[in-house]
Amino acid sequence: MSKIDIKSMTKDELSLALEEIKLPRFRTNQIFSWLHQKGVSSFDEMSNLSKQLRETLDDRFIIKSCVIETKRVSREDGTIKYLFKLSDGEYIESVLMKYKYGYSLCVSTQVGCRMGCKFCASTLGGVIRDLSASEILSQIHMAQNDENVRVSHVVLMGMGEPFDNFENVKRFLFLANCDEGLNLSMRNISLSTCGIVPKIYELMDVNLQLTLSVSLHAPNDKIRSELMPINKKYNVSELIKACRDYTKNTSRRISFEYSMISGVNDSDECAYELSQLLKGMLCHVNLIPVNNVRENNFVKSDDNRLKKFVSILEKNSINVTVRRTLGKDIEASCGQLRKKHISTQGGE
Repeated sequence: MSKIDIKSMTKDELSLALEEIKLPRFRTNQIFSWLHQKGVSSFDEMSNLSKQLRETLDDRFIIKSCVIETKRVSREDGTIKYLFKLSDGEYIESVLMKYKYGYSLCVSTQVGCRMGCKFCASTLGGVIRDLSASEILSQIHMAQNDENVRVSHVVLMGMGEPFDNFENVKRFLFLANCDEGLNLSMRNISLSTCGIVPKIYELMDVNLQLTLSVSLHAPNDKIRSELMPINKKYNVSELIKACRDYTKNTSRRISFEYSMISGVNDSDECAYELSQLLKGMLCHVNLIPVNNVRENNFVKSDDNRLKKFVSILEKNSINVTVRRTLGKDIEASCGQLRKKHISTQGGE
């Protein structure tokens, strides 16, 4: 009999599972606390449980977790890049960033990614598998325990497309938000998507108070289809309609991610077109100087081009900021460290 993933269970599900092995209800609170507040990775760490009970739990359940394979700390700003090894030997990445408001962790939702965006290192080897809710949670627990800090903000913008693993991601969101667990406010969670339109509507129906970040990166189908294969299935018009519907029904502002690539999507014409595309929507544009990835020839826009692009958006009443670059000296953009590590091990 295969073991049950105990850390992916809600508290009610855990209570029912423990009833099956004749454990009293108060044990649910103890075990749930060990898993979700303390973030243990083995039953042996549950010190207020008897050895016999720990062995009983170990026979029936598994705690899916991760261990630190590589840790890189930026000398420039203290950003930490983790390469985590999962129980099956696969690797994922997370980035811990310190801001004035506290610590934010960018987590992965899949091993690799199937979306094929041309400017992203995560997708170069395709997707290997989805992460369970427990494996997404464990990235937070491991970072918190390693640095002895509390992560107050989470960004689902690491390796993988969250909407491509939506059931596990939804379970993660509810567990992370649980006040008897990590107790993360939904308003402090950002979920990123490259634009899987049906899932935007599904998220709209769930009506969570999180921030939806949409990777747009181009104002029209011609440029976006060249950068992002998903646009051939759900084009710009369909995507923007879904985004407008989402903001109207949830009253939540959408953040549009826009990687600035020199000579590709950073012209004045692109800025004007983007302004018209988003006119009147409850939204914010986050301009991102593109990361250098060895497998493509993209170069980030220079400062003057970036300033001009911002100026055009602002003159057309579009709320815009330029993302502060963190961890430049440690390859903090997701996918790079995993690919380098696998290459040195003789993989991919």
